[in-house]
Amino acid sequence: MSMNSNSVGAMWSKNVTFNNGEILLAGIPASTLAREFGTPTFFLDEDAFRSRAIAWRDGLKSEFGDRAGHVFYASKAFTCTVVAHWISEIGIGMDVATGGELAAALAGGVNPSKIQVHGNNKSLAEIDRAVSIGVNTIVMDSLYEIDRVAEAARKHGKRQAVLIRLTPGIEAHTHESISTAHEDVKFGFSIASGAAWAAVEKIAQLPDLELRGVHCHIGSQIFGTDAFEIAADRLLAFMAKYRDTYGTQLPELDLGGGYGIAYIKGETTVEPEDVLPTLGASVRIACAKYSLDIPAISIEPGRNIVGPTMFTLYEVGTVKDVVIEDGSIRKYISVDGGMSDNARTALYGAEYIAKIAQRTSTAPTAQSRLVGKHCETGDIIIRDIQLPSDVVPGDLIATPATGAYGRSMASNYNHVPRPPVVAVIAGKARVIVRRETEADLLALDVAKM
Repeated sequence: MSMNSNSVGAMWSKNVTFNNGEILLAGIPASTLAREFGTPTFFLDEDAFRSRAIAWRDGLKSEFGDRAGHVFYASKAFTCTVVAHWISEIGIGMDVATGGELAAALAGGVNPSKIQVHGNNKSLAEIDRAVSIGVNTIVMDSLYEIDRVAEAARKHGKRQAVLIRLTPGIEAHTHESISTAHEDVKFGFSIASGAAWAAVEKIAQLPDLELRGVHCHIGSQIFGTDAFEIAADRLLAFMAKYRDTYGTQLPELDLGGGYGIAYIKGETTVEPEDVLPTLGASVRIACAKYSLDIPAISIEPGRNIVGPTMFTLYEVGTVKDVVIEDGSIRKYISVDGGMSDNARTALYGAEYIAKIAQRTSTAPTAQSRLVGKHCETGDIIIRDIQLPSDVVPGDLIATPATGAYGRSMASNYNHVPRPPVVAVIAGKARVIVRRETEADLLALDVAKM
């Protein structure tokens, strides 16, 4: 795996540096950022985001040449209109799974021809809008959906391009909640059960649909390539069956995303050069095995692009020493955010690192737990961490690698307004998603006094 060249470690974005212990992003000190934008706040390294997206774009083209399909940025990881605009400028596509994600993509200027629509329960309105604007493809996830997309295509006088999402029966080595290609999940059509072939036969009977190929997504936060290699073989075997049955080859294969990033020491962020040559070799071997032409290959990195490019900045509110069962002391450090801006620890047992952001410390470390401000025992950001024993209220604490599934999964638990996202590049910072206010929360109430 390629190591992040950043001297402060693989968890931090490439434009993070340290000066006497203080974090700087693109030259701006953390204390300055906190003073101008408040806490908690997500700070996004714009240059790092753009660089990572470009690396996947160029890597796919380099590996597959004229058989390179699309890099679809998985917008569920994090999206807003500004990010969608960057995606449009870079020239890659967007993967959307809801009407809201589609709206953000369009508002940011992404051409519908570069939008792929996912989801296991697309509404009739979402389907209608996607078909009407001419999205690149809609990924089929149920027999009901096939009928609904066909009906929308007839309504708008179009022949809609679709993919079938397949579950190839692979157990990717990741958390159960984000492993998506084994049989017992809500997504896709099982190859083994025959459901996938039933979907093929149904689409073949509907002239309003054009089956372009197949798709799979085996999970998230995956570091090895073995599962991707197996998936490619099984999907191409399925495409060979289609060729043998219908006398023509499906032209597209989407191998999804799921490429892991570093959250803690010992992990390394997957880079395009770590995975694409193996994917390329696997596709070529399988195509030769089944006498297929190489289809257009698309991928869907999301977490891998945005995850390493943000950190969350908090302010410490209280510090409490707690005597635990073995008689030792655990220092509970409470910050002004928590599970409302980072649900991953509660959901997945996710692990992070953290450090004092505005100063250095020579104090010995103490067994610590970084927790939030919510009325929930499980409101934990980092369960076990060694932090300096001199952490006090008013200190700034930063957690890196929070770009994916932080702000996008944020909630208003305890009626806490969600944090802003601030993009930083070349010494300049700007808000791209504003901080919610209490007025925003109250504006949703329809009160009858």
